[in-house]
Amino acid sequence: QVQLVESGGGLVQAGGSLRLSCAASGSISSISAVGWYRQAPGKQREPVASITYGRNTNYADSVKGRFTISRDNAKNTAFLQMNSLKPEDTAVYYCNALISANIGTYNYWGQGTQVTVSL
Repeated sequence: QVQLVESGGGLVQAGGSLRLSCAASGSISSISAVGWYRQAPGKQREPVASITYGRNTNYADSVKGRFTISRDNAKNTAFLQMNSLKPEDTAVYYCNALISANIGTYNYWGQGTQVTVSL
């Protein structure tokens, strides 16, 4: 059974930083693209950042220059370093990954971690 588990969310003041982690577990052969998404109350889930196995990255315009996505392929873990946080970054953050395992290749989502940025 493959699982994605996010951690690192919390409450932070505007201008502060948080580092989110996304750990994959199970009988994993490989993980290709990994993405972070977020969903604010009353809004649709939106992409935040993504990274390929070769560490090519993409960012939403709203987070460019403030957020950094990275991954540790040996540990099947991805990270989202969030700096200069703003109240509008408040959302539930989800990790998504395309994972090849003994049961096949599937797209997986984590359960989400809450990020709240106060003034």
